[in-house]
Amino acid sequence: MEAVEKNIIDLDTWLELPAGRYIRDWEEALLAKITVDIFGFNALQIGLPQINALAASRMPHRWCSNSDLTNLTAENASRVVVTHDFSELPFETQSIDLIVLPHVLEFATEPHQMLREVERVLIPEGRLIVTGFNQTSLWGARQFVGRLNKNYYLPHKGEFISPARLKDWLKLLNMEIGQVHFGCYAPSCRSEKWLHRFQFMEKAGQRWWPYFGSVYVMQAIKRIRGMRMIGPALKQKRVVHGAAIPVANKAKK
Repeated sequence: MEAVEKNIIDLDTWLELPAGRYIRDWEEALLAKITVDIFGFNALQIGLPQINALAASRMPHRWCSNSDLTNLTAENASRVVVTHDFSELPFETQSIDLIVLPHVLEFATEPHQMLREVERVLIPEGRLIVTGFNQTSLWGARQFVGRLNKNYYLPHKGEFISPARLKDWLKLLNMEIGQVHFGCYAPSCRSEKWLHRFQFMEKAGQRWWPYFGSVYVMQAIKRIRGMRMIGPALKQKRVVHGAAIPVANKAKK
């Protein structure tokens, strides 16, 4: 196992390791709390079918897409309804109410183009949820050291995007940033036993160092400039011909 971990090159392989399963459990639990209260008709998860991001969504139409079906178990592959290039989404403009991007921006060849496509297919006021690795964390520090001695803890092909940087990207697309959640404060242990022994640090981290979680989940809403919600137009009062005119308004003869 040690030899495999030293040469991790893809996220799919890493997700089957103890640390990968640790973040999968945390993210699925949080995404369930978030998506259950987002209403609409069409929800889409792009990439990483190993994480069931829409399990708790109450939208009638829920899909998962991916770039390919390699390295997937039969169960995960069955969740994928379409494969496509992440830089070109095969969906109509303004047709999706909710999109979840679980760690795909970090491994996409054209993350900016992918976000532009996401903005295109989202309806006005549509929701976007992005998950990513946080460089400013214990896991991020371990990965930095791993780049020096080629002993990586996280997939080394990922270009990890900081929450602040992602916020700037989204604002350029007129996306209003919502709540940002951080989690997975346990040290970068390789064994499942030690990761679970440090689970007590989740509550401590949320309270004392909330921005140093190893992963983050960011929410955003698509806004349209110049668009505002209005109520029904007020009916104009009908002028009844021949009605009595107030004395003060009568023309003087």
